[in-house]
Amino acid sequence: MATLQQFREGVGEAWDNLVEGWQRLSRRAAGALTRYKPGRKQKRRGGRLAERNVGWGLLATEVFDDDDRVVVQVEAPGMKRGDFDLRVVGNHLIVSGEKKLRNERTEGRYRISECAYGRFERAIPLPAEVDAESANARYKKGVLRVELPKRAGAPKPRISVEDKS
Repeated sequence: MATLQQFREGVGEAWDNLVEGWQRLSRRAAGALTRYKPGRKQKRRGGRLAERNVGWGLLATEVFDDDDRVVVQVEAPGMKRGDFDLRVVGNHLIVSGEKKLRNERTEGRYRISECAYGRFERAIPLPAEVDAESANARYKKGVLRVELPKRAGAPKPRISVEDKS
């Protein structure tokens, strides 16, 4: 009987660790998780295939700034320049678009087809006020890079350290 009890405790402990790890991962990656929804064409076609190919995915983003600008880089492989819609709303850069990725290959006797479709939208917090009219963006090798000049006259978030020795 002790063996069955040890097994139950082991399963319970493994489950607790799994739940704790998932919660930690979701807290750390919450900003990068992006909801993909069926696109316009998928809605018209309908069917279970469209439903299965949507869900949550990672749209990894890096934001950094210097004295003059804020730079946002978004990893979005398999897209084209025209697939993105960018706008600044308040203190967020809104990146939206539709992903249409299809990968087909043959390995031995098997034909493998992988597809990822769906509309997405991600609001990325900006660390400073920006001049959206003067922004520029480029897409190269799966990375979208948006450069947003800081608004003239915006307060500089600097803290000076006094030497009290």
